[in-house]
Amino acid sequence: MRILTAYPERLASIETVFLGEDPMQPRATAYKLEQVRMHQNYGLLKLAGIDDRNQAERLRALYVMTTLDQAVPLEEDEFYLYELIGMTVKTEDGQTLGTLREVLETGANDVYIIDSPHYGEVLIPVLDDIILKTDNDQGVLTVRLPQGLLPDSPAEDA
Repeated sequence: MRILTAYPERLASIETVFLGEDPMQPRATAYKLEQVRMHQNYGLLKLAGIDDRNQAERLRALYVMTTLDQAVPLEEDEFYLYELIGMTVKTEDGQTLGTLREVLETGANDVYIIDSPHYGEVLIPVLDDIILKTDNDQGVLTVRLPQGLLPDSPAEDA
């Protein structure tokens, strides 16, 4: 599996993982985690009841999740990446840009992928001078867009 946690060493202490199509989906299937080993930037998992490649192949592209009580506690003003998915993204002047669809974790800084009805897919770098406020209670992310980030004209299919 591709590692999305900043604490991959904790995988070895987790007894049960949940696999599902969407982190926000309440339905996920529990699996006992029998073994974990790291290989390059990936985790190789052995799940109870998944004993051959064909069974494992059916689990491809699913999210591997844990319960919040097993997650690393957050510091003040921190949040889990899954909490960002689906947030409304607004500019500092109040214009609704779109909905945060995905977080790309690059080496230098994360990138938020926004689905915008006016501009199509918009990529926003996660930098302190661009991400002004993350309001989990309201589900709103406020951004200051750098000049030139948006195309001059809206997407044709909007």
